[in-house]
Parts: sequence; C-alpha cells; structure tokens
Amino acid sequence: MTTLAPETMALDEMAKVFQGDHFAFDVAGCRLLEARRGYAVCEMELRDDVHYNAMHNVMGGAIFTLADYALAVACNVGEEPTVSVSNMIEYFSSCKGTKLIATAKVDKSGRSLGFYTVDVTDDTGRFIARMVATCKR
Repeated sequence: MTTLAPETMALDEMAKVFQGDHFAFDVAGCRLLEARRGYAVCEMELRDDVHYNAMHNVMGGAIFTLADYALAVACNVGEEPTVSVSNMIEYFSSCKGTKLIATAKVDKSGRSLGFYTVDVTDDTGRFIARMVATCKR
C-alpha cells in the first residue's frame, strides 16, 4: 500500500507532509495537533487581516479551509492516497474565540470510499460548523 503518511509516522513528520497543502498551511495558518488513521485535530489562529469578512465574522471559506485540512489528514494517514469528491458544510454559530479547532473522524472507511464528519469549534468551546464528506481512494 502506498500512503501519503504511514500510521507509524511521528506527528512532527506528519505535520511536515501536510505542510505541502500550501494554501491551508502558508496562507490560512492551519496547524496539525493530532493525527492517526481516520482521525485528526487541526487548529487555525484567527487573524484580522486574513480570516474575517466585512461584518467582522470569520469567513465561511476560512472555516471550510480548516475543516478540509483536518479531513485531508484524517483520510490520508495509513490509507491509499485519498481526495474528497463531495463536501457539505453547515454553519451553526459565529466564532467568539481567537482560534478554530477542527476534529475529523471517519464514519466508515471502505476499500474505495471513505465517509467522514468534521466538527469545528472555537477555543471557547462554541460549536461553529459541521462538514460531512465523501472521499475516494
């Protein structure tokens, strides 16, 4: 099996692999906190000059970017190279904190498809959004 990030890889090495997601890492500032097969936790420190819209709410695209980054990690650790083919996100609350945290979990991992849920909260514990995704291996 060819994998992007083997399950046995140390977290700091996994983080280096996923730094290749230049938009999420370099522009949005997403960071990897935890990773294992079918599971990932990532965070994004919010910056006034990058993440907020004209109404001073965190942009939906910023929230989606973090959720997508966590999804990429969760579906590629210990798996064949995997890409998302369908995503749906629902936004529940505006952010009140200074960072967002995305937790991605596998719902079902099949031979050619994977199904994932990503919950996004802020650092106050407020539930911000949920993404569900179908991924192709």
